Amino acid sequence: SYFGDKSSCVENANTLNLTSSSSVRGLNSTCIGKTPLSSGRSGCRSHTPLMGYSVTSSSAVSAHTVASVIVAVVEGRGLARGEVGMASIDLKNPEMILSQFADNTTYAKVITKLKILTPLEIIMSNTACDAGNTTKLFSLITEHFKNVTFTTVQRKYFNETKGLEYIEQLCASEFSTIFMEVQSKYYCLAAAAALLKYVEFIQNTVYAPKSLKVRFQGSEKTAMIDSSSAQNLELVINNRDSRNGHTLLGVLNYTKTPGGSRRLRSNILEPLVDAETINTRLDSVQELLQDEELFFGLQAVISKFLDTEQLLSVLVQIPKQDTVKTAESKITNLIYLKHTLELVEPLKAALRNCNTQLLKAYYNSLEDTRFGIILEKITSVINDDTRYTKGCLNMRTQKCYAVKPNISEFLDIARRTYTEIVDDIAGMITQLAEKYSLPMKTSFSSARGFFIQMNADCSTLPNGQLPSEFTKVTKMKNTYSFTSADLIKMNERCQESLREIYHMTHLIVCKLLNEIYEHIHCLYKLSDIVSMLDMLLSFAHACTLSDYVRPEFTDTLAIKQGWHPILEKIAMEKPVSNNTYLTEGNNFAIITGPNMSGKSTYLKQIALCQIMAQIGSYVPAEYCSFRIAEQIFTRIGMDDDIETNASTFMKEMKEITYIIQNANDKSLIIIDELGRGTSAEEGIGICYAACEYLLNLKAFTLFATHFLELCHIDALYPNVENYHFEVQHVRSSAGNKEKIAYTYTLSKGYTEEKNYGLKAAEVSSLPSSIILDAKEITSHIAKQILHRQKSTPEMMKQRAAYQLAMRLVQTARNSRLDPDSLRVYLKALKKKYEASCPTPRKNDEQ
Repeated sequence: SYFGDKSSCVENANTLNLTSSSSVRGLNSTCIGKTPLSSGRSGCRSHTPLMGYSVTSSSAVSAHTVASVIVAVVEGRGLARGEVGMASIDLKNPEMILSQFADNTTYAKVITKLKILTPLEIIMSNTACDAGNTTKLFSLITEHFKNVTFTTVQRKYFNETKGLEYIEQLCASEFSTIFMEVQSKYYCLAAAAALLKYVEFIQNTVYAPKSLKVRFQGSEKTAMIDSSSAQNLELVINNRDSRNGHTLLGVLNYTKTPGGSRRLRSNILEPLVDAETINTRLDSVQELLQDEELFFGLQAVISKFLDTEQLLSVLVQIPKQDTVKTAESKITNLIYLKHTLELVEPLKAALRNCNTQLLKAYYNSLEDTRFGIILEKITSVINDDTRYTKGCLNMRTQKCYAVKPNISEFLDIARRTYTEIVDDIAGMITQLAEKYSLPMKTSFSSARGFFIQMNADCSTLPNGQLPSEFTKVTKMKNTYSFTSADLIKMNERCQESLREIYHMTHLIVCKLLNEIYEHIHCLYKLSDIVSMLDMLLSFAHACTLSDYVRPEFTDTLAIKQGWHPILEKIAMEKPVSNNTYLTEGNNFAIITGPNMSGKSTYLKQIALCQIMAQIGSYVPAEYCSFRIAEQIFTRIGMDDDIETNASTFMKEMKEITYIIQNANDKSLIIIDELGRGTSAEEGIGICYAACEYLLNLKAFTLFATHFLELCHIDALYPNVENYHFEVQHVRSSAGNKEKIAYTYTLSKGYTEEKNYGLKAAEVSSLPSSIILDAKEITSHIAKQILHRQKSTPEMMKQRAAYQLAMRLVQTARNSRLDPDSLRVYLKALKKKYEASCPTPRKNDEQ
């Protein structure tokens, strides 16, 4: 009854008792109860019911759309503290996403999920911010989302029983399996109850029964990238300028629809972990690249789609009050629906001859007879030539004459009256132009209605001014815009006539919508198809602009001549390419080299390539193979972290603690410059301890450091490999001073470039005697350290045996060589092993 009979909705603003707390920031703040959405709701955004929307050109889809997601978050109490339930709904997309998971004391999963959702508003229980007893979760969320509106509601609205009832009432039959998934997940059900009640309140609408897509989103099907790593890697936002498109999203985003852009963004932040699903996408991208007719045919159709998800959202909302605005919106949306359904057949035609599994599945999904049923019902009432057009006057005309003639006699009379008024306005402006001998023309805007516009130089006007009959004059360059008292009256008559037309058309449209509601859920399928095809086309488009290759998925991370995808877009020429090779037996790489030699860029490059592979995109390399990463962790110092102080050091410790607590054998871990926020001795100690912990995992780890002492850890751990970025020394002709030339080329072994500080001192104005003393002391200390850490012949032999064993295991697992080639490869391995052993024994030759 709650969603059926409006009169039964007895709960109002006063009983809901919401609390605005967007200005609540920190532990010492208190929440003050307010009546929601009243004029005194300070600190919160005002909400306009989303009855209609403006459609932008599909070719100009912004990567960063306006926030429209509302999220409810609730945490268990007592022994259940740490168990978090979340429910979110996009006001532009009728899909509710439920999540429930256990989180540790850092609440990293909660923060990461919220960052991905980019909420407009976050709802929590008022008990989370009780004066003097604010929960840690509430404090962390308000700290991380300072520009997001916070609203608290009474704890009683987080009711799991009511949540399950709402889902049973609202969930479309196609998604009814959700009941089995969530019926015992009390916290996400509680969040759903509070969310749906709040959305109904702020929108002043309810969702039609059996109209929502509801799904449970666990963390097991996607890789986890924490919000700090997403920021470090500049996945969707550039760190220097948020409006700058130099991000991974910017590199890959050639989508034509808002839905495609949203899908690409969410995939980048949550890559897939199922190799079969990823390869299905890659097969489709490959076919799009090989079949130009398919690529351009699909792209032409996809670019004509509007925001299907947002259209569906407003179609399934039932306003509690019928106004002129809601009437006009329903008519507009029916026209958009007709436009969308007319694209189904062209989309089918473009997919008809496709070969890959995913594209075939989409073609079969478009065979759904409900598309034809809905379109047939619409065309029985709506004119065939009624369609979405650009321009507010054109669209207004489409809405006025949308319904076919002879369906409503009163509507036909109202439309004739409207036509006569519009003709009278045009005639009146023509007479005024003749009267004053001025080049006046009729113009229209949604804000002003009909007005007069004129291109004329000021000198051509009598006394340099318009006649006194005209009012509300504005001028831009030589273009005048103005109106008159008679024209204002005519506009009022026009608006009154429009209201009658919209009212009568709305009655017909509502009757039509009631007939098609039972079939409308096929649009969920259509919006999913369109957004996925749009993203796959975007991958193919990006691939044609750069020499990307299809990735493979094995138990090895191997990239041949890979390069940084974002740097390629920024640089005038193609970046220097480098190889990467990590296996279970060589899963830890230590990377050294001077400042600015390319370490950080290289590390980011690896992570970006991994993400590209796991979302189904081709990768910037000559060849690449990846092991699926379940988590991607990065600890990369920002360029502006110049000062090394206590706060920087504490940030480092928090980041490395998070990695250590959450990493597992399937993680990709990237750490850059750990320990620079403290003394060299402590920094080396912390790095060494962190490395030893991570070396106990089978995670793939890349560790860049300036502490060269760390390189000798390979003597104790044979799965460690040292790499460095080469530099060259060039003597300048002027002053005969030596300079460093960066090659940005990665090589095996650790860097021979030592004492970067001494090199900086040499080019400074320090006295030469001080520099000589510093060099002598440094050399003495280095010899002592090297002597203590020098590898023994036995250790070298053990390392060589380990390396050989790992290569043999890899060969057995992955080799595609024929017997002769395999024999040659094995002989080469034997030679390499013998060369690595300082004193091989005779029985090793056999």
